[in-house]
Parts: sequence; structure tokens; C-alpha cells
Amino acid sequence: MSWVGRTATDIALAVRAGETTAVQVLADHLEHLAVADAAVNAFRIVCAAPAMAEAEQVDARPDRAELPLAGVPVAVKENTPVAGLPTWHGSIAARQEVAEADHEVVRRLRAAGAVVVGTTRMPELGVWGTTDDETGITRNPWQPERTAGGSSGGSAAAVAAGIVPLAHGNDGLGSVRIPAACCGLVGVKPGRGVVPVDLPPDGWFGLTEHGVLATTVADAATGLAVLAARTPVEVDLGGLRIAVSHRSPVAGVRADRGFREALSTTVQLLTGLGHDAVRAGPAFPLSLQPRGLATWFAGVYRAVDHAGLDPRSLQPRTRRHAALGRTAYRRGWVREADREAFRAQVVEFFSHGPFDLLVTPVLAGRPPAAVAWSDRSWRANITANARYAPYAAPWNLAGLPAIAVPTGVRTDGLPAGVQLVGPPGAEDLLLAVAAQLESARPWTRHAPGWPRTT
Repeated sequence: MSWVGRTATDIALAVRAGETTAVQVLADHLEHLAVADAAVNAFRIVCAAPAMAEAEQVDARPDRAELPLAGVPVAVKENTPVAGLPTWHGSIAARQEVAEADHEVVRRLRAAGAVVVGTTRMPELGVWGTTDDETGITRNPWQPERTAGGSSGGSAAAVAAGIVPLAHGNDGLGSVRIPAACCGLVGVKPGRGVVPVDLPPDGWFGLTEHGVLATTVADAATGLAVLAARTPVEVDLGGLRIAVSHRSPVAGVRADRGFREALSTTVQLLTGLGHDAVRAGPAFPLSLQPRGLATWFAGVYRAVDHAGLDPRSLQPRTRRHAALGRTAYRRGWVREADREAFRAQVVEFFSHGPFDLLVTPVLAGRPPAAVAWSDRSWRANITANARYAPYAAPWNLAGLPAIAVPTGVRTDGLPAGVQLVGPPGAEDLLLAVAAQLESARPWTRHAPGWPRTT
């Protein structure tokens, strides 16, 4: 029996109980990886030999029976240091030398018994909602002609194709939730201060959070608990008061029929589960879009400047982005006070409603084509990103927790999903609601036809 396609929860339980070994689990997944990654191009680096040595160490650990991720193969996004591997940041120009030590989130994954298979691809500096560079294009396992999303696109493709059951990602303006939605996965972005960030210079002015992508809510909850070094809390849901909104934060962009139907179906499920759903949503101030764009631009400029990169070495789209960010930053258009004011506004929305959570679309349209976006103009990239993925960014600006949750399959054969957003500290509540939705209407855990090993 192959362990490929099994949940992280099932694998860890079996390894803890001695029903299988971390070595056997890893061997199965490496065999599948050799076939699957040729099709989806999820990984930048596969470290098979070090991973096998790590799996052997897990099997030998005296505390194996207590490890929440015992023997679970995981992937780490390539902008997060993994000891012994170069940190690519999605870019030949930005590639850093071999890391001497693991990032804290990687250390926590390994301490929990996870086995790091390799690092996954992302767009240059994590700027874009599509994943490709001059070395290749990461493809969506659901439809290879579509992107897996970005910037944690490689992680999403790896999980959706069954290469690993759980993957790390990070999310500055939607970079976990967007690819999760593209690939039919659960994608968790915790709120501010839950997981240590430590992505110099300042994680895009504090917008970035480390999160996880998984095929089930239980796996996502365990992954988040490990990254946050905490024990998940049981939540008695009772009857919640839920706000529902399809209002887009980007002027002129609205969710297409498939994602509006996903939202409507989810609301029907929630009300059938005993919750009260009200059509309401926080107001997006007119300044939010330009201020959000300025922060996005300036975050990239700061990253380029901090790393001492020659802008001429970057892709033209990224170079233009950083140049605009230099102007925005130096002219004082990026202000923490603006972000705090927006955070206070949305926190007041939750408390005044009162609302326990907000449900919105997670995407506005199907993922763009899987093509060499890195060769296309800055304007083409900005337009494509804004048109298909406008709903995620506000919750980074506000520092609130948000989760992408699958809801089924659209008529075009791509996955549908919604976004759950909550007030500060609502991670466990959002996961509990997501688990209710999963139980009421289970989704296809992997892309059709995956995983396959021949």
C-alpha cells in the first residue's frame, strides 16, 4: 500500500503507532514526486538524500509517539531558509547562498516530526499571483494550461498533485489563499503575531504571515498549530452571526458567476447548520486601493534595497514594480497609521455587527493561463492579478486571520472556494467553521487524476 494521497493526519497517526515508518512514507512520496513534478514543476530543489536521512532520524526518535507530524513529508516555500539549501526567492538574481540554519518555522516543522522534501517555486520576490521564471512554469494540477497561482504556487501544486500532503507558504497580499483557491486546497493565513515571520527587511511592512496549504481542515489546523507552537483550541460554534459580502476591494472587478455561486452555496450550507447569515461587509475606503498598491510596490523596493540587488538584474516587471515602490516609499505614501486605521475600522465592523466572521469570494475569476508571465510587461501582470484575485489583500493590510476553503468544482472543471475572515484571534473559530463546511459537503482532495505514480 502506498502512502501517497493519504492525509498528514493519517500518516502521522500510523508512524506514531508503528504501523509504518517515516522512511517508507518518504520513499512512496519520492517515487510519486519523480513522476508528478515533471508535469507540474512545483519544486525548485528536491533534497532526497537529506530527506531520507531525516526520515531515519524520525523513526529513531524516542518521542516519535508524541510527534504531531511524525513522518509527514512537507515542502517549504523557497523564500524561507532551509539549512543546507540556497534560498532562491523565485529569482536567479535574488538567490542567496546555502542557509546555515533553518528558519524558525522550518525548525518547528522538523521538531514536530515533519520531513522536508525540498523547496517549492515562487515568482520573483513573491510579487505575483502566477508562478514562473526563465527556468520553467508551475502548472495547476487541475488544468495544466492554468497557473497554480502565486506566490506560493509551487506549494499549492505540490499538495494538489499529492506530492506532499502538507506544504508551507507565506502570504503578503494573498500568497497562500490565492494558490490554495486556484488548486482546490485549504489555505490558512494567520493573523498578526501568531507565527514568527522574520523575513527581512520587515515582511512587506508587517503584511506577510507564514501559513500552510493542505487538502483537509484537520491537516491545516495541525500545520498551523505547529507553526504557531500552540495547541489547537476546541471551539463550541453554537449559532454564529456571519456577514456575507461579494463586494470587491478593487474598483471595477467583481466575482464571476462561478465564484458568486460558490458563495451562495456556502451561505446556504451555513444557514442549514444553524448559523445566521446577513448580507453585510466592511466599507473599503477610497484610499484603500491606492494605499494598498503603494505598500505592495514599496515592499518590493525595500526587499530589493535591503538585499543590495542591482535592479537591472531583475525581471522587467519586477524592476518596474520596485521603481514605483522607491517613489512611493520616499514620498511617504506608505504609512503605518493608514494600515492601523483600516484595521480599527474592520475590527469595529466585527464588534459592532456584531459578526463572528465574514465570508467572501476568494477569487474573482479562473486562474490565468500558465505562460511565461515573467516575460510579459508590468502592466499585463498587474492587470491579470487584479482581475482574478482582488479579495485577499485587505486582510493582510488589517492583519486579520483568513482562510481559503474549497466548495466544490465549477462548470469549467476548476475548483471553487470561498474566503473566511475573522477578527483578531479567530484562527480556531475559522478552522472550526471550515471543518463544518468540509463535513457538510466534502470536497475532492486532489486534482482529478492525481496522485498517480505511473
